Amino acid sequence: MAESTTMRSLDGAIDVLEVLEGAPSGLRLSEVARLSGLHVATTQRILAALEQRGRVDKVDGRYRAGVGLLFGAHAYLTGSPIVLSARPVLQEIAASTGLTASVFVRTGFHRAVIARVEGTDPLRYELPVGERLPLHVGAGKVLAAQLEPEEQERLVLEVAPYTLASGQVMSADEMRESLAQIRAAGFAVSIGERVLGTRSVATPVRNREDVAVAALQITGTAEAFPEGRTAALADTVRNAAAQLGRQV
Repeated sequence: MAESTTMRSLDGAIDVLEVLEGAPSGLRLSEVARLSGLHVATTQRILAALEQRGRVDKVDGRYRAGVGLLFGAHAYLTGSPIVLSARPVLQEIAASTGLTASVFVRTGFHRAVIARVEGTDPLRYELPVGERLPLHVGAGKVLAAQLEPEEQERLVLEVAPYTLASGQVMSADEMRESLAQIRAAGFAVSIGERVLGTRSVATPVRNREDVAVAALQITGTAEAFPEGRTAALADTVRNAAAQLGRQV
């Protein structure tokens, strides 16, 4: 019984932290409880414990992620084999292409930036390490394409139809067809899907067991990355992903 109670408390704390991760401007107690699916009293106890440990901050009655969470992020970024191996690979392709090179890993139906190197032609927006992004657009598509059929279908049913930054609406059937094509091709090209005026190409990073553990992407403005560069840059990304995969 005690073990079961402890596990429920742990699950509740993780649920609360995940809610706060998606709300950088902070949330009130009732909002945290509603979004985490917990009773208000339970949520209040969890928040108090997390605040005491520095994992949650409370300002003007609103709760947000605390500075203490940086310790775990730092441990990951300095200890992850993918992160440690990715930086020299990203530096090389950013230098050779002039574009921004990034590595993402999947977490549920999202992806996170774990390493990033700017090229000589920087993007017009910031995308810091640790940013949580959707799995169904941009580089996330190559990871979504690797999901088992049942899990991929759950993703499709959860997000489709959806509207890209370009204004294009993707239906569930179009999403399924797109993911099938990406899996067959081994890479994904994105044009203005998340941010207008950008183009990117991404491919999965496969480890020695041939498991897709990350996605490697290069991104640029439409001027720096015209359509005519797509084929050559797709080869560059695939070669870099293979190099990284041999190291993890």
